[in-house]
Amino acid sequence: MSKPLLAITMGDPAGVGAEIIIKAYRLADLYERSLPFVIGSAACLERAMAQTSITHPLTIVSAPSEVTDLPGSIQVLEPVEFDADSLVMGQVSATCGDAAVQYFESAVRLCLSGEVQGVVTCPINKEAVHAAGYIGDIGHQEILARMTGSGLTATMLMTRGLKVAHLSTHKSLAEAVAYVKAPIIEEKLVLTDQSLRNWGIADPRIAVAALNPHGGEGGMLGREEIDEIAPAVEHCREQGINATGPLPADSVFYRAIRGEFDAVLALYHDQGHIAIKVHNFEQSITATMGIPFIRTSVDHGTAFDIAGRNQADANGLVEAASAAISMLNQSLV
Repeated sequence: MSKPLLAITMGDPAGVGAEIIIKAYRLADLYERSLPFVIGSAACLERAMAQTSITHPLTIVSAPSEVTDLPGSIQVLEPVEFDADSLVMGQVSATCGDAAVQYFESAVRLCLSGEVQGVVTCPINKEAVHAAGYIGDIGHQEILARMTGSGLTATMLMTRGLKVAHLSTHKSLAEAVAYVKAPIIEEKLVLTDQSLRNWGIADPRIAVAALNPHGGEGGMLGREEIDEIAPAVEHCREQGINATGPLPADSVFYRAIRGEFDAVLALYHDQGHIAIKVHNFEQSITATMGIPFIRTSVDHGTAFDIAGRNQADANGLVEAASAAISMLNQSLV
């Protein structure tokens, strides 16, 4: 089977994206099971090589069809001109925000057209994206929903030994609690089950976290478990989904790490993110469910405080690329 084409978007030029790309190409043989190329700025990558003292042959391509099997080299597609000479590392910039969005939008269009099989994303900065005029696009997931027309998308965080899907992400805590409704839980469970099957798990075991302390203590600490979560889980079980819950959030992630479950459905952003990042922050990644192609991402931000200082850890990007390649071959790491 021919190797899949894998786009790696550079993210915000003022962040650590270029640096972790340079380091990832040194740490992993990305060409072993894919044909990787970067969508970003060649000048920014050259600047990162100078800062890190890590050198790779660099080739500019005008289309994915020009990407060839060149282990050790970095092939770059530049969809937009970017003035790297005026770049101030670690600073919010509308210019950088615009470039980051255009890099990602180019990758999405190539995936939708079938020219590229998957995309791995380096971080964008929400403030910079907003400054660039993308008011409705809070992050990658919102851009994906807009461009793919997908009616339902969701985030799954992954690290070795733990996978966590999220009922909601970019909502305030009050909004997230109000969002815990049976129909929403059911559709996210169906989406999680189907995504895991598509990625190579034949009969996924999915645990659903409780919302309230101790699972609500029979309604004494809240009725969401009784009125919304348990009925949703039972309905999904009747449809053949191997779901369990609600289970107290202070133990469900430990049980998943121990091997009882293939994934946990967390009910709000920090409930799932804290578990993943405490378990294994350096190797945690994000995958998007509900879109018609594979997209994974590092699970950290632009790290403006260390950008340009040769301090960024590229293990997350290595893991994200490895997971994307494995998903394309219908098997999870």
